[in-house]
Amino acid sequence: MSMDYKVPTMAELMAHGDTPEVLFWVGCAGSFDDRYKRVTVAFAKILNQAGIKFAVLGTEESCTGDPARRAGNEFLFQMQALTNIEVLNGYGVQKIVTACPHCFNTLKNEYPALGGTYEVIHHSTFLQQLLDEGRLTVQGGAFRGQRITYHDSCYLGRANGVYEAPRILIQALDADLVEMKRSRKNGLCCGAGGAQMFKEPEPGRKDINVERTEEALHTGAKTIAVACPFCMVMMTDGVKAKEKEDQIKVLDLAELISQSNGW
Repeated sequence: MSMDYKVPTMAELMAHGDTPEVLFWVGCAGSFDDRYKRVTVAFAKILNQAGIKFAVLGTEESCTGDPARRAGNEFLFQMQALTNIEVLNGYGVQKIVTACPHCFNTLKNEYPALGGTYEVIHHSTFLQQLLDEGRLTVQGGAFRGQRITYHDSCYLGRANGVYEAPRILIQALDADLVEMKRSRKNGLCCGAGGAQMFKEPEPGRKDINVERTEEALHTGAKTIAVACPFCMVMMTDGVKAKEKEDQIKVLDLAELISQSNGW
């Protein structure tokens, strides 16, 4: 893996009296999942190429507590959240960007009640802003004219109303964006948010991620774009279940931009 990118920590920057423009919240998947680490690298490369002064918390970053709260363990959620808030407030963090919609939703909508109020942006929106400001350009060569379909993440779309930014990024690639039958607010969940990632389907039903993958395949697209680590897992497994892994790619938006620019 190429290392032509820099990822400073908050502690390193603050030790030199420097303040980042934005904190990159990597998240558990971006830190530990081998597949999604590639998304972390792609996004870091983009930030470097765009001249964004950013930092990560590194070992000071803990899980946001989202899985604990969804599983009903409110005590664990509050312990994790308060620990993170103490670290974030200690560094005076004001702006956070993350590639995970679950982290995005929790930091943005649930931390304020516990004393953690920040400007939180999903990486799709942040990348669109960089495009609009001219701080990021997209070559589009690798995907020009290709059919790409986009799977809406529930926590990004229905929960927070972010529908346009991912599509604007795909169109910036000069790609042919083709919508699935169910998209935007009517999009079908990949199943991960409903714990289907960890269990067998109910009797008489097919795996929901396979059903969603079939909708993606029906568009004729050769690339399925996602903006969530859990959607990445579910859609990738769906492609494998249809024995299409040699023909269909599942890529995060950051990977699309990074690859299109040859980074």
